[in-house]
Amino acid sequence: MSNTSAMKDGVWMQTDDPHFLLRLATDELDLRAAQRLRYRVFVEELGGNGTLVDHDNRLECDEFDPLFDHMILIDDRRDAAALDHVVGVYRLLRGDRAAKIGRFYTDSEYDLSALIASGKNLLELGRSCLHEDYRGGTAMLRLWSAVSQYVEDHDIDVLFGVASFHGTDIDALSGPLSLLHHKHLVPPELYVRSKKYQPMNLMPDDRIDRVAAMRATPALIKGYLRMGARIGDGAFVDEAFNTTDVCLVMDMKAQSARHRAIYHERANV
Repeated sequence: MSNTSAMKDGVWMQTDDPHFLLRLATDELDLRAAQRLRYRVFVEELGGNGTLVDHDNRLECDEFDPLFDHMILIDDRRDAAALDHVVGVYRLLRGDRAAKIGRFYTDSEYDLSALIASGKNLLELGRSCLHEDYRGGTAMLRLWSAVSQYVEDHDIDVLFGVASFHGTDIDALSGPLSLLHHKHLVPPELYVRSKKYQPMNLMPDDRIDRVAAMRATPALIKGYLRMGARIGDGAFVDEAFNTTDVCLVMDMKAQSARHRAIYHERANV
């Protein structure tokens, strides 16, 4: 990695910007700050909700939080006492930990049986978000840098997780969902299927306005597609979070040389 050191005891050293620190959450303050950022993005911005969301304290929580590693990007110029110092978050759950509880978070939306039966070393990604003041710059690339080091450290074969389109109007999303179905469907050996099946094959390939469809696709999904990720069969409409979810699957060991170059180029920015 070009801008971070190797991990030691779950902590990375400073990035090339002296105000930024990338590390895993290590205590309750870190976790609550991550949950505060998630509340700001998923609840206040996107209109989401959930049974364990703490509106009084503005924390987006769920029962899986204690099981995950939480990769956090910290800006030390912000107020930690006010839970304002975490400006980027990724949630990470390895297959060995998921096996102890019998499920991944994504199990609530997608049938992962073929993926689990593959015998590959899995890593589930989720709850990725950035503070609005840090979007459009290098913050997400910094997070990817740390995740890529985590992947190497734990010899991960396959990354997967849900990513979201804002809103639940399927007609409005017919173009991008159809494009993902026709061009990026997951191969049979890594097949995952939505449990509340919303077809994505909503229009023929030759009727899709590809420019408009890609413009309507969130940047995070486009970034993973460029790195070789594929899309599970069917979308999942999440009314509670006001999103339409797709499952991204990326076989790290099967990536082409071109995709590996793209991944490491983004990871090392």
